[in-house]
Amino acid sequence: MSYEGWILITGALVGITCGIVGAYLILRRMAMMADAISHTVLLGIVIAFLITQSLEGVHMLIGAIGAGILTTFLVQWFHSKGVEHDASIGVVFTSLFALGVILISTAVGNVHLDIKHALMGEIAFIPWNRLTLFGFEIPVATATLLLVLAIVLFFVLAFYKEWKITSFDPALAVSLGFPVMLLHYLFMTLVSITTVASFDAVGAIMVVAMLITPAASAYLWTNRLSIMLVLSAAFGALSAILGHYVAVWLDSSISGSMALMTGAVFLVSFICSPSHGLVSRWVRPEETTKAQ
Repeated sequence: MSYEGWILITGALVGITCGIVGAYLILRRMAMMADAISHTVLLGIVIAFLITQSLEGVHMLIGAIGAGILTTFLVQWFHSKGVEHDASIGVVFTSLFALGVILISTAVGNVHLDIKHALMGEIAFIPWNRLTLFGFEIPVATATLLLVLAIVLFFVLAFYKEWKITSFDPALAVSLGFPVMLLHYLFMTLVSITTVASFDAVGAIMVVAMLITPAASAYLWTNRLSIMLVLSAAFGALSAILGHYVAVWLDSSISGSMALMTGAVFLVSFICSPSHGLVSRWVRPEETTKAQ
């Protein structure tokens, strides 16, 4: 496959995976957790490097996932102690991310692990780092994202009913005997894994954009969870593909352009959505007048 093709596939995989997970984040009113985890995983990556002195290997993934789970635990713990949920996210997010930044600027030194790469990523470099899988050469990031997408689909299908109820009515889930906290931490682990898999390829900014904006766009189009999941994944993939061509046209950052396109898709949805869009709000009064 061509160099450009791998970039498109990798970006689309980020959009699809983040779109599916992001739909539940939006429904649970936890959109800012995506921002928090996508930044605090930096601390886990840095600590894993300091321990092993290597930027390759599963230890980087373990460290990043551990940081994501730690973020979730600390936010929930502070909230259980009476701190507002948004304030808990803000305190944990800024503190852990700042610690990661300090460690990068002091302990890591001249190793290729910098703040700009962490924030923006560089998806253009993805095709150069490949592995052989079933006789085919495939970028490592693409293979990782395929695996993570399979994991996400498995858990979404396995816990569809449980996560649907806990997302819309946690009190009902408790009354039905669902292990709500266990399901919560399982879902946040899934968010962490998705964030980590996307982080190196596209950076924190695009991860946040892909986790939140396609799902927010899909929410404007439908009231059914199943359709929202499909639309969110489709909007994520569409944003990635359009963003690549916009980046080529403008000769700009690919990840930044992909993130920008998620905003463009949201704007179109906000204007054109049949139930929540601006156009429908303008049309309804006219229809009401005609009916009278």
